Amino acid sequence: METGFPWGSIPTVDLRLWRSDAIVLFDWLMTTDLTTVPTTHPAQRQALADLLTRLEEVDVIESTEEEIAAAQAEVARDMGCSPGPGTDG
Repeated sequence: METGFPWGSIPTVDLRLWRSDAIVLFDWLMTTDLTTVPTTHPAQRQALADLLTRLEEVDVIESTEEEIAAAQAEVARDMGCSPGPGTDG
Protein backbone atom coordinates (compact mmCIF):
# COMPACT_ATOMS: atom_id res chain seq x y z
CA MET A 1 0.00 0.00 0.00
CA GLU A 2 1.13 3.49 -0.82
CA THR A 3 0.51 6.36 1.57
CA GLY A 4 2.23 9.23 -0.22
CA PHE A 5 0.96 12.12 -2.34
CA PRO A 6 -1.66 12.63 -3.70
CA TRP A 7 -3.73 10.34 -1.54
CA GLY A 8 -2.12 11.03 1.85
CA SER A 9 -3.06 8.42 4.42
CA ILE A 10 -5.82 6.86 2.31
CA PRO A 11 -4.97 3.20 1.66
CA THR A 12 -4.15 2.54 -2.01
CA VAL A 13 -3.24 -0.42 -4.19
CA ASP A 14 -0.75 -0.81 -7.02
CA LEU A 15 -2.35 -2.15 -10.15
CA ARG A 16 -0.50 -3.38 -13.22
CA LEU A 17 -2.43 -3.44 -16.48
CA TRP A 18 -1.59 -4.78 -19.86
CA ARG A 19 -0.83 -1.63 -21.89
CA SER A 20 -3.49 -2.50 -24.46
CA ASP A 21 -6.10 -2.81 -21.69
CA ALA A 22 -5.06 0.58 -20.32
CA ILE A 23 -5.38 2.20 -23.75
CA VAL A 24 -8.81 0.62 -24.35
CA LEU A 25 -10.04 1.62 -20.88
CA PHE A 26 -8.71 5.16 -21.20
CA ASP A 27 -10.29 5.63 -24.63
CA TRP A 28 -13.62 4.26 -23.39
CA LEU A 29 -13.61 6.39 -20.25
CA MET A 30 -12.73 9.51 -22.27
CA THR A 31 -15.53 8.93 -24.78
CA THR A 32 -18.25 7.76 -22.39
CA ASP A 33 -20.64 9.98 -20.48
CA LEU A 34 -20.20 8.40 -17.07
CA THR A 35 -23.60 9.70 -15.97
CA THR A 36 -25.16 7.24 -18.44
CA VAL A 37 -23.21 4.18 -17.25
CA PRO A 38 -25.52 1.87 -15.29
CA THR A 39 -24.44 1.64 -11.66
CA THR A 40 -26.00 0.45 -8.43
CA HIS A 41 -24.18 2.96 -6.22
CA PRO A 42 -22.79 6.47 -6.81
CA ALA A 43 -19.37 5.30 -5.61
CA GLN A 44 -19.05 3.10 -8.71
CA ARG A 45 -19.27 6.12 -11.00
CA GLN A 46 -16.74 7.96 -8.84
CA ALA A 47 -14.39 4.99 -8.96
CA LEU A 48 -14.52 5.09 -12.78
CA ALA A 49 -13.75 8.82 -12.71
CA ASP A 50 -10.84 8.15 -10.33
CA LEU A 51 -9.54 5.43 -12.67
CA LEU A 52 -9.67 7.90 -15.56
CA THR A 53 -7.71 10.42 -13.50
CA ARG A 54 -5.00 7.86 -12.78
CA LEU A 55 -4.84 6.75 -16.43
CA GLU A 56 -4.37 10.41 -17.41
CA GLU A 57 -1.12 10.34 -15.44
CA VAL A 58 0.50 7.69 -17.66
CA ASP A 59 1.53 7.75 -21.29
CA VAL A 60 -1.67 6.20 -22.67
CA ILE A 61 -3.12 9.70 -22.76
CA GLU A 62 -1.06 10.36 -25.90
CA SER A 63 -2.29 7.28 -27.79
CA THR A 64 -3.06 7.89 -31.46
CA GLU A 65 -6.18 6.61 -33.21
CA GLU A 66 -4.01 3.89 -34.77
CA GLU A 67 -2.67 2.82 -31.38
CA ILE A 68 -6.20 2.74 -29.96
CA ALA A 69 -7.43 0.60 -32.86
CA ALA A 70 -4.43 -1.74 -32.48
CA ALA A 71 -5.03 -2.03 -28.72
CA GLN A 72 -8.72 -2.79 -29.26
CA ALA A 73 -7.82 -5.49 -31.79
CA GLU A 74 -5.21 -6.98 -29.47
CA VAL A 75 -7.61 -7.12 -26.51
CA ALA A 76 -10.35 -8.58 -28.72
CA ARG A 77 -7.94 -11.26 -29.99
CA ASP A 78 -7.01 -12.10 -26.41
CA MET A 79 -10.73 -12.58 -25.71
CA GLY A 80 -10.95 -14.99 -28.61
CA CYS A 81 -13.00 -12.76 -30.85
CA SER A 82 -12.35 -10.36 -33.69
CA PRO A 83 -15.08 -7.72 -33.68
CA GLY A 84 -15.33 -5.27 -36.51
CA PRO A 85 -15.06 -1.51 -36.07
CA GLY A 86 -17.78 0.01 -33.94
CA THR A 87 -19.03 -3.26 -32.46
CA ASP A 88 -19.33 -4.21 -28.82
CA GLY A 89 -17.79 -7.61 -29.26
